[in-house]
Amino acid sequence: MDVEGRASKGKPLTLNLEQGQEKGTQNDDYGLASAHSIDRDSWQQVGLMLVTSFNCGWILSFSNLCLWPLGWTWGIICLIVVGFYTAYANWLLAAFHFIDDRRFIRYRDLMGYVYGKSMYHLTWVFQFLTLLLGNMGFILLGGKALKAINSEFSDSSLRLQYYIVITGAAYFFYSFFFPTISAMRNWLGASALLTFTYIIFLLIVLVKDGKSNSNRDYDISGSEVSKIFNAFGAISAVIVTNTSGLLPEIQSTLRKPAVKNMRKALYLQYTVGVLFYYGVTVIGYWAYGTMVSAYLPENLSGPKWINVLINAIVFLQSIVSQHMFVAPIHEALDTKFLEIDKPMHSGENLKRLFLLRAFFFTGNTFVAAAFPFMSDFVNFLGSFSLVPLTFMFPSMVFIKVKGRTARIEKKAWHWFNIVFSFLLTIATTISAVRLIVNNIQKYHFFADA
Repeated sequence: MDVEGRASKGKPLTLNLEQGQEKGTQNDDYGLASAHSIDRDSWQQVGLMLVTSFNCGWILSFSNLCLWPLGWTWGIICLIVVGFYTAYANWLLAAFHFIDDRRFIRYRDLMGYVYGKSMYHLTWVFQFLTLLLGNMGFILLGGKALKAINSEFSDSSLRLQYYIVITGAAYFFYSFFFPTISAMRNWLGASALLTFTYIIFLLIVLVKDGKSNSNRDYDISGSEVSKIFNAFGAISAVIVTNTSGLLPEIQSTLRKPAVKNMRKALYLQYTVGVLFYYGVTVIGYWAYGTMVSAYLPENLSGPKWINVLINAIVFLQSIVSQHMFVAPIHEALDTKFLEIDKPMHSGENLKRLFLLRAFFFTGNTFVAAAFPFMSDFVNFLGSFSLVPLTFMFPSMVFIKVKGRTARIEKKAWHWFNIVFSFLLTIATTISAVRLIVNNIQKYHFFADA
């Protein structure tokens, strides 16, 4: 099926959903060059990866970040509307994996081909900023989980920074031995088992605590100005719960037909996956109300072994799930510095891979230790960069590729998406910066938060 659009230099662009997928899919097809695998994974594998990765330990912050600032009515409305909106945006973006018989395995390549070099660089900045901040958030998450385990057995816990370093080291070793998304396949079953185990135990304790807590308060406190800013921060957090900003990179690993298979994997995420991370978000807020913590295990009544088990599983599961969210950065570094015509773990490549991973995680671990403000990372990455990556850019591609033949109501809808997401980016970014400024005033560098 071909659909013509209007290119920036007057040349027509052609969207190929079927023809492009019948051609070869090795790393040198369409002029592609990548040190990572292309066209290898099943949609079931990718779908399971999405379900487990989006149900990582970050969901333990979402009751506080998503519902506490909005309350029940607006909170539930926001969860539903943003959930459907992000699902639609990703479903749309999946269709642009092939244009003019070219396969786009990177988001920045897609935007650069359609809109030119400036959009290539802008997409690169937005995406890598999102992934870097997200990985720092994962390192903080793992550090908090380890510190929580230690606090159950000792009154003199080490500073958070020690646990952050341990987490960074664990992430480094995993990414070194399993450097690509496709290499995660042997760990996804164990990750899924760990994911569902900790969520089930967590839900049991939440329901128990909720039934015994008769003094729950759901009133939204603060001035009208702070309520508005906090509401935009909550919208950013809901966006983070549902999307990653790296769909083309994930889609590149799928076997043909890549568009259909990507959409099947998305269906799995937005049915099975959303059931669990929304479930934890809603039940956590129901159990504790406005007293819900930014790290849900801090509210749990026990017993001790459940607290230890949940935090231990959160740490172990995060080692696997964080890898998906940072894979495009690894791919860019590996493709640039490794000899891609040779096996990744052979000869000189092994040394280079070790240095690349060590350099990346040393830097990210240091920054995470210096700025241990977990919720700020979530809000900021969901505002400045993830909003345009998720909502604005797919509609921009639609206008350029399919603008000539699309019906007027479709073009109007996508122009609305572009303008609305632009305004939402401004509002949520202001809210996130305000939150960061407030926390900088409250905390100091290398704080034992």
